[in-house]
Amino acid sequence: MIQVPLIPLADGRSIPQLGVGTYKVPAELTADLVAGALADGYRHVDTAALYGNEAEVGEGLRRSGLDRDDLFVTTKVWNDDQGYDSTLRAFDASLGRLGLDEVDLYLIHWPVPSQDRYVDTWRALVRLATEGRARSIGVSNFHPHHIDRLVAETGVRPVVNQIELHPRFPQRHLQEWNAGHGIVTEAWAPLARGGLLDEPALRSIAQHHDKTPAQVVIRWHLDRGLVLFPKSTSPARLRENADVFDFVLDADDVAAIDRLETGARTGRDPDLD
Repeated sequence: MIQVPLIPLADGRSIPQLGVGTYKVPAELTADLVAGALADGYRHVDTAALYGNEAEVGEGLRRSGLDRDDLFVTTKVWNDDQGYDSTLRAFDASLGRLGLDEVDLYLIHWPVPSQDRYVDTWRALVRLATEGRARSIGVSNFHPHHIDRLVAETGVRPVVNQIELHPRFPQRHLQEWNAGHGIVTEAWAPLARGGLLDEPALRSIAQHHDKTPAQVVIRWHLDRGLVLFPKSTSPARLRENADVFDFVLDADDVAAIDRLETGARTGRDPDLD
């Protein structure tokens, strides 16, 4: 069974560094996938209201038979529900679908600056954290100026910023900025939605270590202290994704991976919403 390292959060809690992502996992597959991953040693599950599978995630959690305190569950408020009162209602709806009394981490999914509601949304998250129903709170897809505004207007800093991050788009400045402000960086699309896996450099490194290209990229993220969710609908692939704690990337490996940077996103720029 895998033993996933824990990363400390600024609020005194900790978060498993490797988790199960459920974005675009069909609802009919989700419960079995989550339960199986937890049986294999995963303890962190990342979902969102947008994903349409919170109820099935909750079913997978229950099937696991694990104690609630052994699980780390993240969900997110979607753009349409931003605003103080609507966020509180959305949170209650997410809890109901998950079948939980609290979540370990609640995130604002996107800042959506055109709506200008993310500060009021953050105030709702602060209340949920004060009440203990969201044990930790954070953001997703936020730039530094978005976070600076949250802190300036509420005095509360997110403990996590979940962003698109992979070797082609490593967001080095944002990683460093987050770290300098006590914010853990989480990576979504850590494999660039699969677009990295045919890179000759990764295939060469993988062959040298008797690993897969995906395992090499996952190791690259882990070595940077990132939390990540390499999504798969295959139980065997999820087990493979976690088989990354028995090898080390050397300096030449890292340099070759770093040369893959192009600055190309697979998603959108949060400032363009």
